Amino acid sequence: MQDAATIDIKTEAARLRAILIGSVGNLVEWYDFYVYSAFSLYFADSFFPGEDPLAQMMSASGVFALGFLMRPIGAYVFGRIGDGRGRRAALMLSVLLMCLGSLLIALAPTYATIGVGAPATLLLARLVQGVSLGGEYGSSATYLAEMAHPERRGFYSSFQYVTMIAGQLLALCVLLILQNVALDAQALRDWGWRIPFAFGALLAIVALYMRRDLVETPAFKASRAERRRGSLTALLTHKRETATVVGLTLGGTIAFYVYTTYMQKFLKLSAGLSDTETTWIAAGSLLFALCLQPIYGALSDRVGRRPMLIAFGVLGTIFTAPLLTAIQTARDAWIAFALICCAWLIVALYTSINAVVKAELFPAAIRVTGVALPYAATVSLFGGSAEYVALWFKAHGHESWFFYYASAAIFISLIVYATMPDTKTNSRIEREEI
Repeated sequence: MQDAATIDIKTEAARLRAILIGSVGNLVEWYDFYVYSAFSLYFADSFFPGEDPLAQMMSASGVFALGFLMRPIGAYVFGRIGDGRGRRAALMLSVLLMCLGSLLIALAPTYATIGVGAPATLLLARLVQGVSLGGEYGSSATYLAEMAHPERRGFYSSFQYVTMIAGQLLALCVLLILQNVALDAQALRDWGWRIPFAFGALLAIVALYMRRDLVETPAFKASRAERRRGSLTALLTHKRETATVVGLTLGGTIAFYVYTTYMQKFLKLSAGLSDTETTWIAAGSLLFALCLQPIYGALSDRVGRRPMLIAFGVLGTIFTAPLLTAIQTARDAWIAFALICCAWLIVALYTSINAVVKAELFPAAIRVTGVALPYAATVSLFGGSAEYVALWFKAHGHESWFFYYASAAIFISLIVYATMPDTKTNSRIEREEI
């Protein structure tokens, strides 16, 4: 009896250690990807010359969006690796690619040095990072879901977005340190923006070192005898599940990127707040959002996934436009912060559980591809472009139209939430058969 108990404790300890390492690596990946957005206010004119700050930000946001177009390619390639050679192999390679992209940006020459070669170099780096992140999401979401205890899968899988948000928060913390302690505004614009990218490349090397000892998941090992490499053909045998991933992601991904990457620009260009105020507000609201993820994840283990998604769909459809309108007209930093936190109370109903919902839809042999590819395609089209679309509406004098665009997308997802099964009680992870 004592031996069995000891084995159980060791198994649980190994499970938690693997989840922790997988989560830390995910944090580094998302820091490296989102530091671009956090610092784009400072380096946009180094790569896109001109006198119009809005035009420069649109150019920088366009490169950000193009990076997202590579995510489906990364999802497909890493899906084949993750489903064919193992989750560990995919997680190792994805963080290595992210390191390469960050290092390339840190060393990139400016437009004044090599002309159009500068934005081309920036774009190449973002495309590499897009491939990396396309592979990271599906691999890490699958890894966390398969390693988690069945009764706490929602809680542990919520750390997918804890680390996503923590990566963005880390990027903003680096920005705050450089803004308020290390450098003045001119130095930050001249060369200081390179520091966070070099730091990100170093962090990626650390994450790669940590991931070298990752254990493979039991679900992957159990499916080895019947495994088919992840592919479009295999994915198309799960048409309903694939369509469900697209539908449930559509509204949530736009909402997520509105209150993360776009919010800094929105607070500066529309609400008229200062650079420092926007950074502090963004950092504070992200910390609030981070704390909500495990709370909502644990709640989903009790009430199910579907009720929480429906709540997000209903509240998001009703309140997105009023909240964004109120933030737009806020001239006080504390009021803006409070409004964004209210928005996160809604958005976290989606972010905390969407990764585990996707993983619970697919069998082990196709799980990484199933989680990653339809999600990446949807995020590329709608999430990655959210900032650019919002700025486009603003540039044409119809900024409020974006608010209703986001609300409509959430409503479409609500229809999917209302018609899909609750994956907590219908999880494919519990019945590994195609």
